[in-house]
Amino acid sequence: MVQTTVQEPRRRVFTCRTDRPGFQCYTQRVTLLLASANNGKVQEVRRILGEYGIDMMGLASDAQTTGIEIGESYSENALLKARHFHARTGLITIADDSGLEVSALDDRPGVHSARYAGAGATDRDRIQKLLREMEHVPTGRRDARFVCAAAIAWEGGERVFAGSVTGRILTEPSGVGGFGFDPLFHYEALDRTFAELSEEDKSRVSHRGQAFRCLALWLRESRESGLLDTTGMGDRMGLPKQ
Repeated sequence: MVQTTVQEPRRRVFTCRTDRPGFQCYTQRVTLLLASANNGKVQEVRRILGEYGIDMMGLASDAQTTGIEIGESYSENALLKARHFHARTGLITIADDSGLEVSALDDRPGVHSARYAGAGATDRDRIQKLLREMEHVPTGRRDARFVCAAAIAWEGGERVFAGSVTGRILTEPSGVGGFGFDPLFHYEALDRTFAELSEEDKSRVSHRGQAFRCLALWLRESRESGLLDTTGMGDRMGLPKQ
């Protein structure tokens, strides 16, 4: 039997049977689903939304989203993921797509950042490839920016929110925190790389923090914030047959 697990903010773990086309998941309450299995991203978004009293859970570690990200923009990819997992689970689903745009590389790797070094590449692989490409780029031309689009999909519609932050690319990694290109991205205002920032400082200034805070504020303040109304304890959510 194949199993998938999801974790919600209070660390309760729920197991879903996936050995048949229409498996069922049982939870103690409905929360937002983040369409990501990247643990670093899940924790970062959970901290941001937690500031607004919004609970969320991520996908299981073996879940795949790369085949869904076939769009040509951050917004399109974020919406594709949010729509896909909302359709699969019936849950209000949030998703993001983000990338690093380096001016000296004509804004590459951009929307292809996650696949920059090929299928199965690690963060280290992507960092090393970027350093090779920028080996002869002088300090004054190493400016870059992180861009994020955060999408939400629900039964009544969908929305997208954006964020970005500027910095420059170092000649070698610095810091052990964060993920992705964080060790190379130097944020001038705090004179540190994203990998050197505390989790709180990073979420306060990052592209992802900006985008998801806009989303959270909309959920709290919009007339459509009834999205967060949930049903009672022991709700059952079915994954529809495909």
